[in-house]
Amino acid sequence: MVLVRLFFAFVLAALVSVASALAVFAVRWARDIPDYRALDTLTLGSVTKVYARDRTLIATLSPKLPGGGRVNRTLVTLDDISPYLVSAIVTSEDRRFFEHFGVDPIGLGRALSKALAGERVEGGSTLTNQITRNTLLRDLYDPSSRDVRDVQRKVKEWILSLQVERSFTKEEILQTYLNVIYWGDGGATEIRGIYGAAKAYFNKLPKDLTLAESAYLTVLVPNSGRYFDFKAYRPLMFNVIDRMVEDGWVTIAESRAAKLERIQPNGWQVTYNAKGNVTSTKLVDKNAKNLRAVTTERAPFFVQQVERELLEKFGREQVYGAGGLTVYTTLDLQAQDSIETASRDSRMPVPAATMAAVLLEPQTGQVLALVGQKLRDGETPLEWNNAAQGQRQVGSSIKPLLYTTGLERGFAPDHTEYDAPTTFQCTGCPTKGYTPQNFGQIYSYRNMPLRESLDKSLNIPTVKLAQAIGLKNFQDKLKQLELPVLDNVGLSLAIGTLETTPLKMAAAYAPFVNGGLYNRPSFLTYVENVGGKVLFDYNRDLPRPKRVWSPQVAYAGFDYLYGVVNDLSEQQGGLSFRALIPGWQVGGKTGTTNEVKDLWFMGVTPKAVGAVWMGIQQGGAMPSNIYSGEYPPPVWRQMMSGYLRGKPPLRLEPPDGVDYRFVNVQPKGPVRAAFVTRSYNVAKPLPPAIDDLPTYQEVQDYPRESGTVVIAIDARTGLLANEFTPASSVKIRRVLPTLLPEFEPDGTSRQ
Repeated sequence: MVLVRLFFAFVLAALVSVASALAVFAVRWARDIPDYRALDTLTLGSVTKVYARDRTLIATLSPKLPGGGRVNRTLVTLDDISPYLVSAIVTSEDRRFFEHFGVDPIGLGRALSKALAGERVEGGSTLTNQITRNTLLRDLYDPSSRDVRDVQRKVKEWILSLQVERSFTKEEILQTYLNVIYWGDGGATEIRGIYGAAKAYFNKLPKDLTLAESAYLTVLVPNSGRYFDFKAYRPLMFNVIDRMVEDGWVTIAESRAAKLERIQPNGWQVTYNAKGNVTSTKLVDKNAKNLRAVTTERAPFFVQQVERELLEKFGREQVYGAGGLTVYTTLDLQAQDSIETASRDSRMPVPAATMAAVLLEPQTGQVLALVGQKLRDGETPLEWNNAAQGQRQVGSSIKPLLYTTGLERGFAPDHTEYDAPTTFQCTGCPTKGYTPQNFGQIYSYRNMPLRESLDKSLNIPTVKLAQAIGLKNFQDKLKQLELPVLDNVGLSLAIGTLETTPLKMAAAYAPFVNGGLYNRPSFLTYVENVGGKVLFDYNRDLPRPKRVWSPQVAYAGFDYLYGVVNDLSEQQGGLSFRALIPGWQVGGKTGTTNEVKDLWFMGVTPKAVGAVWMGIQQGGAMPSNIYSGEYPPPVWRQMMSGYLRGKPPLRLEPPDGVDYRFVNVQPKGPVRAAFVTRSYNVAKPLPPAIDDLPTYQEVQDYPRESGTVVIAIDARTGLLANEFTPASSVKIRRVLPTLLPEFEPDGTSRQ
């Protein structure tokens, strides 16, 4: 008896010691747990709706939670969900849900016993636990973990669950659970939340799910891979239904009817006999593994950037709480569809490569469309947005900015620099000097006109031009264009060691076709809160355009770009001929960085500016025989052509102070190049931004009998004239009524 007492005393002391140790650790771990109140944004107290410029709803915003968890952007209330689904989830996942306070004592005891035995900690997974695990603690969850971090996560999970149960009703917790739980791989996106699951598996709204369909979806919650063996897991459906009868959620009659129901999950062809038994199953859709979760979101990379700007401007509470926001954006759906199609169709230089692309309206800086990764059917792209976040070396695509700076300082297209191997003296170089090379180490050993040098993207004349201009002057110009320039950079800057994003490069190219004005890229046009208060208006709140070139210099810079695309054919060594679009003025420049890590094409038309980048996401070299003229220009042409389709072609006309002379471009011979005969002295302030904007000339008007309407165009912008348009700039045109939105100042007509 004494031994028995000693044994129990020892066990009790051990348990007390373990509990004390756990309590110490629990207090320590509790100090750095996420804020459970972040879940308040999922109670549907507010919805931020995001619209394209034509007022089409493209997304409703729901938050990323602090632990890295994501939720479906289409949130639903319990009233929008079939009661069968709600009760099936409770029966299957947490039968004591309405009795416990976030932690199930029975499950907790089982989990503690396993922890003491050195086994993997599991059990005690209430619906509340699963919410915290899949949202607030998502970044701590590792299914393969078997160490103290697993215990740490479990303790944090319990603490958070108790806090959530104190702060939210059971109905709110159920609703949150059904909006965040993972239901499988959706191919283009994960299937999270009941809205996505009901659409992906049955093409139904959640409220229309039957008892049998609800039981089927419930069976997929612990393991979505069960989808691929319909017949094997059908007994689990029946088990869920029987337990629902036991718990009083459904009647025996409802249970019998559900077991006879002939459900057909998407992708499956299932046959039944008269008794409701499965006689055959066949996975008929070869892509069924990549079910697409249907949400209201379009243009996910664009929306991602919009969300980032909203949070930066207005804060989390305004965006996800306080009734939500109504947001109008610059997105053009025709442009977005075109850019996404071009991304899917794009040919990558190597299988591991990805891409980014952006289309921007040069007159305003408004972003028309954007894609941040290579899109592949049936695959979920990385969330990293290469178009707006990826800092990549720009290679030779920087050269037009240098050559135009040269124009501003008197270095005309016929100015020559000798093309031969050259070592440039430089301060701080690890060797005796800086020795760049032309691509392929090919040199002409002659005086090379700048026009020809840019057409052929020659490095030696380019670096010599940078030296003649003065590197500091070029750096200052890049800073005016809001491109990031390091102060200690050397002459390599002239041939593209600058690192920036496709979005910023597109904004830097826009002045070539808008008369020399820099507009900061914008995604938002109008934002108001639930009370109708205007929080942001593009016309009121964005900074005025900044003049970086005179109209004459900007046009001559555009002519440089036009020459790169048009001067030389493929046989003559042209690099950008693949960007040509019939009927439109097209200018542009390729860019290839050292070791072929980055491929670029920057292109302009009078209507839009576009950027395409390709490379390996993690960085790294591609084969040395790959060059940028082969891959990005066709993508640029496809996305730009899709956006321009149906629009009347525009021509950019030279302003006063520009004329043409011939410049020798071998092997083609003389070509017409724009020369600045009158510009503004760079030592004096440039004219205001609103003066001397470019003139756009319509190539073709529609005939009177084609159902056209007469409109007044501001010849400086190509948009509708208004009360500020001088009479000398008003041009009367006939256009098809369907094209009228194209001439709106911001592309949006709000009511």
